[in-house]
Amino acid sequence: MSASITSKLLLLALVAFAFGVSAQSASAQRGGKAEPNRITVGSRETVVRGRLANGQEMEYVFTAKAGSVITIKNSRPSAFDFRVFSEEADVETEFESSPTLTLTLPQDGDYFFFVRKKAGGPRTANFSLTLKID
Repeated sequence: MSASITSKLLLLALVAFAFGVSAQSASAQRGGKAEPNRITVGSRETVVRGRLANGQEMEYVFTAKAGSVITIKNSRPSAFDFRVFSEEADVETEFESSPTLTLTLPQDGDYFFFVRKKAGGPRTANFSLTLKID
């Protein structure tokens, strides 16, 4: 194969790879499954912030030890609700609309934390929730 053909094939492969990565990222932004954002939750408050449209969710994951007591504070309970989930630890809260939730986590491992924009009110809004483990 000549150097010119090899160069063209290499360029074509690079363009195809770049397009595939770009399409995968765009899919996640339009509601496709993306990896959750890993956050560190400990004795100091961890604040998660973002902007969501009606019905959209943001997903986080954190690690905790058995017996940890997590407190979650929602600064805008009229616009956002949240839930905690772990299949391994058999924990699943309903979407919570209260300003504060305290929950004892039963085992070591990863826990998922979802924030959801409620329908109604402004179409999009900013959220800010605080998580802390005692």
